[in-house]
Amino acid sequence: MKKNFDVKLLEEAQMFLESLGEKERNKIYYNIRKAQYINDNELFKKLNDNIWEFRTLYNSKAYRLFAFWDRSKKNDTVVISTHGILKKTQKTPTKEIEKAENIREEYLKYKDDEKR
Repeated sequence: MKKNFDVKLLEEAQMFLESLGEKERNKIYYNIRKAQYINDNELFKKLNDNIWEFRTLYNSKAYRLFAFWDRSKKNDTVVISTHGILKKTQKTPTKEIEKAENIREEYLKYKDDEKR
C-alpha cells in the first residue's frame, strides 16, 4: 500500500506529544500513520481551506493535531503538523485554527525566502 503523504511535526507539535502519557502518544502516532494510507474523516479532517486536523479519541478524550499541506515539491507531498490540543468542547476553538493559519503563513513565507 502506497503512502499518500509524509508528516512533519513542528516543534510545538512535538512538545505537545511529549507532554502526553506513553499510551496516548502511541495512539496518536498510530492514527497519524494510519491516516497516511487511508482517507478517513475520523482520522484526518479538513477544517477550512488550509487547515486540517489529525483526530484521536482515547479514553473519552479528544486529541487534535492541527496541520496543513506543503505541496511545494512536485513529487513529495508533506503534511506539516503545527501544534496540538486536548479538545474540551464539541466545537474546535477558533483561536487554535487561527494559530495554525498563522504558523502556516510563516512557514510558507520562510520557504519562499529560502528559495530566493
